[in-house]
Amino acid sequence: MTKTISAQRSDRPRLRNAIQSVSNAFGQLTRNTRTLPDFLLVGAQRGGTTPLFRALKQHPLVKGPTLRRGVHYFDVHYDRGLDFYRGHFPTLSAVRKHGPEGGVRVFESSPYYMFHPLGAERIARDLPWVKVVVALRDPVERAFSAHAHESARGFETEPFERALELESERLEGQDEYLLTHPGARSYSHQHHAYLARGRYAEQLERLERFLGRERIHVVESESLFEDPERHFAALEDFLGLPHHNGVRFDRHSARTRGGVGPALRARLNDHFAPHDERLARWWGRVPHWRR
Repeated sequence: MTKTISAQRSDRPRLRNAIQSVSNAFGQLTRNTRTLPDFLLVGAQRGGTTPLFRALKQHPLVKGPTLRRGVHYFDVHYDRGLDFYRGHFPTLSAVRKHGPEGGVRVFESSPYYMFHPLGAERIARDLPWVKVVVALRDPVERAFSAHAHESARGFETEPFERALELESERLEGQDEYLLTHPGARSYSHQHHAYLARGRYAEQLERLERFLGRERIHVVESESLFEDPERHFAALEDFLGLPHHNGVRFDRHSARTRGGVGPALRARLNDHFAPHDERLARWWGRVPHWRR
């Protein structure tokens, strides 16, 4: 009997997982022939990293990890070792086929890297040459979008305002726990940090402390989508890439907008005000959402 359309759709995740498992196994078998990334898209979560990843992948001299956006090595899989990480990237021969040696840039996108308290230190230790790209977005919109994302994936069961009320309790002591237990994971730190992840300056300052300012490039999602050619060209310059015409840019999903009422938005704007001022001092410019 011919399968129904819904049954065929239900088979797709299993098929993708099977293909991913085979790819992972092959990558580990051939990891000694593979390269490490030249740059990382490290966050912020729900700050525009997915459309930026897709835009970068359209550049003929940019290659990502095999069959995935991110590896999550420097946050939740660090105990597996650098050889494990290497196994997720293209082979050296594949990189050379796409351009002169040194022309192709390899990268991945794992938005938890910027927020994890050990992420920057680990990146600096293992990839001393790497550049990092940070995508920022209005932190109020980012918080609401993150809640919708975590709820859709089953990691959040509370409504948005209640989740905000619970955040300080959920995250209490979690940074210290992760710092003192390097192999540990924290469910709430990873999935329930709606306000904390929007305090961008402290995360950028930590990246700067370990990597240096010259290896960090910040992209404002709102500005990128308003004038994609100019801002993407600046990113290409930072990465040492020639300009590529014809990159198409996705926009944020409509489901992430319009869900924050005016009273709550005003409270959240007040909450983020001192953090946005700190960001402006670090960056030397007022962020788009405060102009």
